[in-house]
Amino acid sequence: MQKGENRWSLGLMSGTSLDGIDAALIKTDGEHVSEFGPSLTVPFDDVYRATLRDVVHGRGDMLVAEHDITLKHAEAVKALLTKADITRKDVGVLGFHGQTVAHRPQEQLTWQIGNGALLAEKTGIDVVCDFRRRDMAAGGEGAPLVPLFHGALARQMELPVAVLNIGGIANVTWVGRSESTSHDLLDLDIMAFDTGPGNVMLNEWALKTIGQDCDRDGKLALAGKADEAIIAKMLKDWYFTKTPPKSLDRNYFTFDDMQHLSKEDGAATLTEFMAAAVEKGAAYFPAPAKQWFISGGGRHNFAVMHALKKRFTQVYPVESLGWKGDVLEAQAFAFLAVRSLKGLALSLPTTTGAIRAVTGGAFYRA
Repeated sequence: MQKGENRWSLGLMSGTSLDGIDAALIKTDGEHVSEFGPSLTVPFDDVYRATLRDVVHGRGDMLVAEHDITLKHAEAVKALLTKADITRKDVGVLGFHGQTVAHRPQEQLTWQIGNGALLAEKTGIDVVCDFRRRDMAAGGEGAPLVPLFHGALARQMELPVAVLNIGGIANVTWVGRSESTSHDLLDLDIMAFDTGPGNVMLNEWALKTIGQDCDRDGKLALAGKADEAIIAKMLKDWYFTKTPPKSLDRNYFTFDDMQHLSKEDGAATLTEFMAAAVEKGAAYFPAPAKQWFISGGGRHNFAVMHALKKRFTQVYPVESLGWKGDVLEAQAFAFLAVRSLKGLALSLPTTTGAIRAVTGGAFYRA
């Protein structure tokens, strides 16, 4: 993967929201993105989503789950190649995140299932996977890993800005200008961390109360009233007093204090909690962000966006920049795969808490 090599990198992401598999093509040298290619999302059906939910809650057969989700990723790769009208020989590498089933950073433990060897065999394309554990070995949280990609895209903007990804867990990247004038990626000031739950609690609440996989468009939350006492109690959790970098497991927070709430009030409470957690996180920024750009599934939720706009004045979906908010993380892992092949850093002390800038990833040749 020499600098300027004119081949595609294909990134794959299956997030903690359990929505499906995102796949995206970019051309990159690991420093800059020269071209954004086609992308797609392959949604999980309700039956498979329920199976996967059992796995992440420790109730399923992990070996079978890893095999099955790898095959689903292979099908997503083939579908994207067909959509893009290219062959596997046009793709230099697959960046394969896998499916997170456990993340306990305080114990330096994380687990993303996905068989890189099998994916390489099924697709005929070299694979980089297992992105997080090398960072943890160096004392990092193993998450979030998208910040360097955010920095690469934002480096020419008027800084500082914040990029907030609302997936299952919400994570934010603050990008500021250092004293250097080089515009090199590692010369930017980049800070990142998980702010708290994103869609995961809302999705679980919707499933529990109305039998749907999410609060579509925020209709449930908009019909309810947030319980401020519950929000205040949740915000007292030690996680919000911990100085970043920091990351969170999808199952950390529970509904224990919410059982008496109506379905509408519960959704409103969780929506406001998510936004309040972001506001608490912003207090750790070195300087206020001039603008906030929102990616991930949460930006489709009107109640979520309204809650954020109450707290920050300049809030926009990333599409306002020409970015694709549904596949930004998939693009990020395409970018990180190339950096991994070149031995470049995937994380920084200010993004994961690692003791130094750390590369990572495991490589499987097709």
